Amino acid sequence: MPNRQSDGTRINEDIRISPIRLVKDDGEAVIMDTKQALQMAKDAGLDLVEVSPNAKPPVCRIINYGKYKFEQIKKAKAAKAKQHVVKLKEIKMHPKTAENDYQYRIKQAAEFLQDGMKVKLIMQFRGREMAHMDYGKRLMERA
Repeated sequence: MPNRQSDGTRINEDIRISPIRLVKDDGEAVIMDTKQALQMAKDAGLDLVEVSPNAKPPVCRIINYGKYKFEQIKKAKAAKAKQHVVKLKEIKMHPKTAENDYQYRIKQAAEFLQDGMKVKLIMQFRGREMAHMDYGKRLMERA
């Protein structure tokens, strides 16, 4: 049977701390010697798996390690799928943006906001447009 796994989970003989809190299948928690719990696991043909190493005393279960590992991976995938990353969308405009382009960009910004994204409106000035900042300000105020 394998010992310390790549994910840091201690199983079977790798659990050297004694006593441990053994959680049985019915949910009953019993404090017992590690060797006694290991013998119970071997008799059942299963593994003694440390599920909570930071507890005092550490919590262990007698389960099939392969099945336990599979469940942990499944839970991690489900948690990752539930995570929602807030995206930032940028919409760039110029002071001389045509009215139909302006309306289209505002419509897109509204759709992004409805989808739960953040929207950043950017007003770009080029060359002589820098002298007419008020056009850009008016356009941004309309948005």
